[in-house]
Amino acid sequence: MTLLIAGVALWWAAHLFKRLAPGVRQSLGAKGYPVMAVAILASVVLMVLGYRAADGAVYWGREPMLVGINNLLMVVAFYFYAASAAKDVKIWLGTKVRHPQLTGFSIWAAAHLLVNGDTPSFILFGGLLAWAIVEILLINAQEGPWERPERAPVKKEIVAVVVTCVMVSVVMAIHFALGVTPWG
Repeated sequence: MTLLIAGVALWWAAHLFKRLAPGVRQSLGAKGYPVMAVAILASVVLMVLGYRAADGAVYWGREPMLVGINNLLMVVAFYFYAASAAKDVKIWLGTKVRHPQLTGFSIWAAAHLLVNGDTPSFILFGGLLAWAIVEILLINAQEGPWERPERAPVKKEIVAVVVTCVMVSVVMAIHFALGVTPWG
């Protein structure tokens, strides 16, 4: 469990460093990017190793209905993520939600909590969900009011839907290959 907690803590630290210590981060300049990348990669490795090795109380399991809800939420989460892809103009959702990537990440974490009701999952997915919410609040506080971006042409919307479907299929296939059945 120690590796898992260390991984989640390192994820928080690496991602919030820019928000909580902007002067220090800015003083690092371009040299800071590889440092942050290594910290984030290390946090992911720690979380994966820690989650696989962790043991804890189980409060609920993978009920077929919850798996179905999880899968629908995953499609929504990936669509939110796709909405954050374009920088200058956004698909429809990107013009309605200020932080589509962090919102998609939050949906991803909450969806995984639905089907993983054990202590290690609470630490991993709950910790990442809490991070995403804190990140959104910090960005909003630091950047002030949001200016809605211009809406992208319909063609980009179609591309986002196709990319969402492909990515969900790929991620499900990876889960299946790793021995986790993503279907109910």
